[in-house]
Amino acid sequence: MDTLVLIFATNQFAPWIRGVLGGLVIGAVFGGALVMVYLERKFLGDIQSRIGPNRVGGRFGLLQLIADAIKLFTKEDIIPAKADKWLFIGAPIVALTSGFLMVAVIPFDLLVIKGNEYAVAVSRMDISILYLEAVSALAIFSLFMAGWGSGSKYSMLAGFRNIAKMIGYEVPLGVSIISVAVMAHSLDIVEIVEAQSNIWFIILQPLGFIVFSIALLADLGRIPFDQTEAEEELIAGWATEYSGMRWGLAFFAEYFHAVVGAFVITLIFLGGWNGLPIVGNLLIPGVIWVIFKTMMVIMLFIWIRGALPRLRIDQVSDLGWKVLLPLALLNLVWATIIGLMWT
Repeated sequence: MDTLVLIFATNQFAPWIRGVLGGLVIGAVFGGALVMVYLERKFLGDIQSRIGPNRVGGRFGLLQLIADAIKLFTKEDIIPAKADKWLFIGAPIVALTSGFLMVAVIPFDLLVIKGNEYAVAVSRMDISILYLEAVSALAIFSLFMAGWGSGSKYSMLAGFRNIAKMIGYEVPLGVSIISVAVMAHSLDIVEIVEAQSNIWFIILQPLGFIVFSIALLADLGRIPFDQTEAEEELIAGWATEYSGMRWGLAFFAEYFHAVVGAFVITLIFLGGWNGLPIVGNLLIPGVIWVIFKTMMVIMLFIWIRGALPRLRIDQVSDLGWKVLLPLALLNLVWATIIGLMWT
């Protein structure tokens, strides 16, 4: 910690430090996505009473992902004759770029040096929570690009499903974010976390946490909201025509977004780098708290995938418009009242 304080106090090298920090953060989230892929395969195997990865890298299959990456790199890359080439090629790139842009404003800790606050983040913005919401929307366009650009009726139907789903779930997701900002009196994620130094927002806004988590799962396209892939109905939906490393890139972008989403839940509802309520940090560095809580959220994502079935598209629309949106508005009223009293 003393070394970090010394580094951040040397403002002359701040741009270089932020550049290195940016690389480390992207690498950490990238590594987190790889870990999530492995854990999901392993734990889903346990949940479904079958053997998970155990062939490459010992009994735990630790090198299975490397073997999969080699397999994808060596597969033939096929672009369908009827595809819109640039949309088809650009969709996975846009999806991954959206994740990289989100990582730029995610803080891991807050250092106070001689009365000045230094967020351990690539960049700090006054409106960072709105920035996150805006750049995450790029991922929606990527799925529609893949669906329309593939020239396949299955992929195109998946693209339209994605647009219909997102319109219904982006609204309660945004209202939940506004509720958090109202209670914290700020749109800056760092200040939102600092507002939870005594009590986490999951305790003050349990309804908001539930609405945000469900809407986020829909945004990520994870079970029970994977109607855009739906193998039994659409073969593989938007990914039907993708092959080789291009499919691997699009597939990995989903996990990258899931890890970033877990970070966002940790920061705006689970206290971020703050320790447990009442007992405090227990001498554990804030960055360790952030990573630990994020891993817990990722495990929750995996458990939900293993436990719940896929909903029908009409059930998804009903849930978004008739249940989540009214609950999100109710939570906004509650957050406004508590926020005024807090002032």
